[in-house]
Amino acid sequence: MAANPKTVERPRPTYAVAELFPREGEWTEEDYLALDTNHIIELSDGNLEVAEMPTDLHQLILGRLFAVIFAFVKQRGLGQVRFSALPVRLWPGKIREPDLVFMTTAHLNRITQKYWGIPDLVAEIISPGNPDHDRVRKKQEYARAGIPEYWIVAPQEKTIEVYRLRTRQYRLDRTLGIDDTLTSTQLPGFELALADLFAEE
Repeated sequence: MAANPKTVERPRPTYAVAELFPREGEWTEEDYLALDTNHIIELSDGNLEVAEMPTDLHQLILGRLFAVIFAFVKQRGLGQVRFSALPVRLWPGKIREPDLVFMTTAHLNRITQKYWGIPDLVAEIISPGNPDHDRVRKKQEYARAGIPEYWIVAPQEKTIEVYRLRTRQYRLDRTLGIDDTLTSTQLPGFELALADLFAEE
């Protein structure tokens, strides 16, 4: 009979450290902004929400999307574009970290060193483990905040859903597939072939 593998004892977590931080439901914006971490963490109604770590495919798609939009925006002086992790304050007590955000030149006064105010466009790349977070919850929140345009990028399906704000609710403008070209009302003249965005290396 084979011997049982030795039980490996893991060190116990230092629970006392948790007492140095606010309890769930009691986190303030000041507490949140004082965090020093390399994880994507969001603030929602006094609670911290830790996002799952992005996959390689997620980062590949985000990198391509950011590179193309950054070059387009910079060349035309249209504003500023950033990628996560970057806090975006939707309203008091609600801070999200979208995958990609764009702010027009007219609204650059909404940008601070600690966080961005309401951007003009956000994009989220679907996480396989929690797709409803982007498709339902964040879509409702971004609409409530008044963000004019929202993209939901699905790398597995190789699609992008483009939503536009209509009376505080998003309406699906179109769903783009691999043979389509992405355009934007917030980025006049911008075009990106999805075949290039989702190309296999």
